[in-house]
Amino acid sequence: MNNKVLLLVVLGYLLVTVSVAQGNDYVGSEKCFDCHAEQYNKWQASGHPWKLRKVEKARYAKLPLPPGYSWDDISYVIGGAVKKARFIDNNGYIITTAKDGSEAKTQYNLEDGSWSFYHKGEKKPYKCGPCHMTAYAKEGHQDNMEGMIGTWAEDGISCEECHGPGMEHLRKPVKSTIKIDRTPEACGKCHQRGGIGPEPPAKGGFIRHHEQINELKAGVHRDLSCIDCHNPHERAILVKDTCMECHEDIAASYAKTIHGKQGTRCVECHMPKASKSAIRVATYTGDVRTHIFKINTAADANMFKEVEEKGKKSLFAKGFVTVDYTCLSCHASRDKAWAAEHAANFHGKK
Repeated sequence: MNNKVLLLVVLGYLLVTVSVAQGNDYVGSEKCFDCHAEQYNKWQASGHPWKLRKVEKARYAKLPLPPGYSWDDISYVIGGAVKKARFIDNNGYIITTAKDGSEAKTQYNLEDGSWSFYHKGEKKPYKCGPCHMTAYAKEGHQDNMEGMIGTWAEDGISCEECHGPGMEHLRKPVKSTIKIDRTPEACGKCHQRGGIGPEPPAKGGFIRHHEQINELKAGVHRDLSCIDCHNPHERAILVKDTCMECHEDIAASYAKTIHGKQGTRCVECHMPKASKSAIRVATYTGDVRTHIFKINTAADANMFKEVEEKGKKSLFAKGFVTVDYTCLSCHASRDKAWAAEHAANFHGKK
């Protein structure tokens, strides 16, 4: 190779390198820690960075594995923070059988330590983008594994998935160089299934999981923003208790009722666990609180509706929850007629 050809090769390499560097301004969440330690630590304790973890991190989470597998057989763990964990093999496919190929439950449910089937026996590629990772692109295969559909900059939902690439902000750390989006749609990008619309998809008697934006838009608080109640850096369970700020009179009268005196919170009735992520706790109790809020106390009210389109039937939740989900989750020995009768004047305000 003569000097002229060598020079052209070097220049070409440099141009490609510069192009890649300019096109990838994601710096990684650890770079945020130096200036934003408090927010970083809260985020680390939330479920967002746990949406997808390499085996090097996940193996220390004390999770059990599907039958026959060891940690050497695992490349990634999906979830494993609050609700459930699924496992990805070394070819990038979600594990759906025992290691010997026999039938097995391969989804581990953290709330009760049970196992569930997940796409039993299927060859299931991992195609959960863009909601389990940062800066997702549908082209290519992460880590060159056949079953991993797409590529991304960082596993899990990191700082830059919500705030955008951080390179410019590192160079000039002012608010104008980083994205700050406080709209519900920013959260709704992932907290939905099948689009941001006011009809939450349902299945098996429960609203499907991660439909919070759909529920919010279907309910009476459709004009609220997620951050009115949630700190986006913290776990969702650390929600602000702000009901009294808007409903002071109702809260005062409710406090004098038997439910108020025993400390039953507003969310127990207005945000019942009518959604399901991993397990059904009881007939009318899932494992995720709904964001619909409004209660229809009629004994014959149906929370769901069936829609048929092009020969396919789908189930959706309406803009209210019913007394079987709000009352019978505690009063399991009663029925809807009893619940409807006793729901009258529930807040103690004539």
